Amino acid sequence: MHIRLERQNPAVHFRAVNDEGNELHIDGGEAVGGQGLGFRPMETVLAGLAGCSAMDLVHIIGKQRMDLADVRIDVEAERADAVPAPFTKIHLHYDLYGELDSDRCARAVSMALEKYCSVAVMLEKSASITYSFKIHPGETA
Repeated sequence: MHIRLERQNPAVHFRAVNDEGNELHIDGGEAVGGQGLGFRPMETVLAGLAGCSAMDLVHIIGKQRMDLADVRIDVEAERADAVPAPFTKIHLHYDLYGELDSDRCARAVSMALEKYCSVAVMLEKSASITYSFKIHPGETA
């Protein structure tokens, strides 16, 4: 795995590029000279957590032979009041769309986040990670 980070302006706007050429823009807030032109670094961590668990969740639900029409994840986090300020609490809420079995979804979300998601395994060393989910049958996201 390789990422190249390139500065985009004289301030703190950066562009991260992976080997496939995909881009992620990272910037800071005004307090550090940023212009809000991308995700802040800690936001990328939360997006990585949501994305990692979502990929595992989609795979697990597929193996359970359920038809997941869509998934949305909201992530809320708290950070330590210190420098550095690591996450101390993270909560993920999964909105699952389709005709889905609640017990199997509960198992799938648990497995995705607690067993398979590498990002969660790293973060749980410093933060309490909790989750919830809601099934939306017959609805679209």
